[in-house]
Amino acid sequence: MAPGAQLAAARIEQVQAAVGEILQWSGPADQVLSRWFRDHPKLGARDRGVVAEAVYDILRNLRRYRHVGEGGRGSATRRLAILGLAATQGADGLLPALDDVEKEWLQRVSAIDEASLAREIRFSIPDWLSEAIEGEPDSDRLLAALNRAAPLDIRINPMKAERDVILEELRAGVAPSMAEPTPYSPFGIRLQGRPALTRWSRFEDGSIEVQDEGSQLLALLVAPRRGEMVIDFCAGAGGKTLLLGALMRSTGRLYAFDVSQARLARFKPRLARSGLSNVVPVAIANENDVRVKRLARKAHRVLVDAPCSGTGTLRRNPDLKWRQSPESVSELCALQRSILASAARCVAPGGRLVYATCSILQAENEDQVEGFLAAHPEFELLPASGALAGRAGALAMPGPYLKLRPDIHGTDGFFAAVLERRRDPGATTPQAEGGA
Repeated sequence: MAPGAQLAAARIEQVQAAVGEILQWSGPADQVLSRWFRDHPKLGARDRGVVAEAVYDILRNLRRYRHVGEGGRGSATRRLAILGLAATQGADGLLPALDDVEKEWLQRVSAIDEASLAREIRFSIPDWLSEAIEGEPDSDRLLAALNRAAPLDIRINPMKAERDVILEELRAGVAPSMAEPTPYSPFGIRLQGRPALTRWSRFEDGSIEVQDEGSQLLALLVAPRRGEMVIDFCAGAGGKTLLLGALMRSTGRLYAFDVSQARLARFKPRLARSGLSNVVPVAIANENDVRVKRLARKAHRVLVDAPCSGTGTLRRNPDLKWRQSPESVSELCALQRSILASAARCVAPGGRLVYATCSILQAENEDQVEGFLAAHPEFELLPASGALAGRAGALAMPGPYLKLRPDIHGTDGFFAAVLERRRDPGATTPQAEGGA
């Protein structure tokens, strides 16, 4: 076999094996793929890049590829691998590794007019998700945007760096002609491609963090002040916690709650790099942990970035649309209600509660807020536009919520609502430590 044919055959086998592991749905695609790469240490960086690009293309287009691949022969995962590689690397390089029947099949399916396919197949989404977002404006455009790979957003640490300086350094060497300031977040930089940031000194010293622009805007909605008590109720990997702490100029007290000790352990190196001294990571058993109850009506600001379906992040995590279901979304909604009610108890009179998800589903967003307000008349909804006034560029918000979409804003899909606990008659908000 000629060298070109050998390489093409090897590529098909690699992608077929990797995607076969992922389609067992034993865990998130990025984790399964990382494990597969560890099990195949002979693959170089370029090989891993080619395999990963094809695998993620397959996950984005899984339903369409399965549909058009029905007329082929042999292994279904081999057909998926061929389609993924043809889309990302070009079909010509694959042809030497295909037999005549496969060549004819690939030519036939490549000529299919995508516009002739049903919406769910064209955008490669499950029926339930198509129905769930049908009421969103320009939902076809939204689905098309969610099916494209996302750029890489990073955020400067305002305690350590200025955006203009970081931009200049990136353009000088790390990511020439690839770096632009984000349009809404004053801290963000958008990068095309995948520069090796983790080996850059600015990453190692905590001057920058990887964080989607939409996530950065959540911290601006919380708008913490110096000396306040603030709670990041579902801290996760800690990206928003770090920005909140920087906005507080490392004063006051910032609790980072999470039910996962492992996530908090991964957060600690980031915290150490950040230079912050006001963050208190706390592993809680659940949203009703006694350590939560001790903070009843004491916090000036509480952020609930709730566990959700992640449907707003399909550009980065396309496997989620196949791993979620109406049943899992229903379970998440019940958890969100419980977390929101528990977090609300921590908010002081006059204090702010921000509820957020990286979901595009109304059931996890508007419905949750409306249900919460109906059950908690002591809270009122504030317009997100007012909370972000003068802080997020020309970001337009026609309704009371922050709603971000990849096709309109270039961010992941995000939702947030700003709620405020009404002041008790005659009561005052607790004073911030060291003043505001």
